[in-house]
Amino acid sequence: MPLHPTIEALHQGMRQNPDSREMHELTPEEGRAAYRALGQAFGPGPDLARVEDRAAPGPAGDIPLRVYAPQSEGPLPVLVYYHGGGFVIGDLESHDRPCRELCKAAGCLLVAVDYRLAPEHPFPAAVEDSLAALHWIADNADELGGDPKRLAVGGDSAGGNLAAVMALLARDGGPALRLQLLVYPTVDRRIERYPSTEENAEAPFLGKVTMEWFMGHYLGTAEVTEAHLDPRVSPLLADSHAGLPPALTLTAGFDPLRDQGTAYHEALTGAGVDSTLHAFDNMPHAFFQLSGLVEEGKQAIAESAAALRAAFAD
Repeated sequence: MPLHPTIEALHQGMRQNPDSREMHELTPEEGRAAYRALGQAFGPGPDLARVEDRAAPGPAGDIPLRVYAPQSEGPLPVLVYYHGGGFVIGDLESHDRPCRELCKAAGCLLVAVDYRLAPEHPFPAAVEDSLAALHWIADNADELGGDPKRLAVGGDSAGGNLAAVMALLARDGGPALRLQLLVYPTVDRRIERYPSTEENAEAPFLGKVTMEWFMGHYLGTAEVTEAHLDPRVSPLLADSHAGLPPALTLTAGFDPLRDQGTAYHEALTGAGVDSTLHAFDNMPHAFFQLSGLVEEGKQAIAESAAALRAAFAD
């Protein structure tokens, strides 16, 4: 299946712009500004009953959170959401629209976590913040208007990695989770093992060199070292995936991470986990944020919301 024509036209236009640069050609600060602009390019998301900035105590200070509440009677089930951006870029603003859309469609409380970013705060800072936030949200769900017995984690790209890692850590000593929503997650640093890494090395929004740029900032080097094989970096390499919560994994055909998502789904299924995989074959990385541009982005939000509603049903 060819790349979606709207995405192809956008990608070609970006390449022909003499002022356009790839992510790996930017400084982290420039990359963050560009990513935030992409997230805000299609206008604000839907109005909700409540959008409130909060903070959770973390290992290095307060962790910013944003609480989204739909027009529904509480206490509501809770999705803890981790944004993408290669552990280097992304924030509450870059993902405000999809968080609003997902909150409204799922009818749940959504709490977005603004974990610390590399290179200023390399691994394991993002994991430590994500886990601290998850525990705080579970412990304070009642005060937020949520139901601590109906809790899920989710995220896209690097955020999908963090959601998968949180599911592993919570299984071994944390709050019970109903679902892990994994949107084109990165789950294995050994990227050369996957054909999609080379097939989509120059794909829109995320290419191989940019992946290495992200990992170099997050882990200190793009070369695979022992740290890269830590399950908190590469959750596919966990000793066991048994006993994890059900999963929905979304992948994109024109994404170097495509085969990693498929491999994680297969690992979960092989361990007896109820896991569903949906491949959006004509989409690139980041399409979850492009509901204002392509119908597939809307479909991904709707499918994610349906999985959450089913998981939260008593």
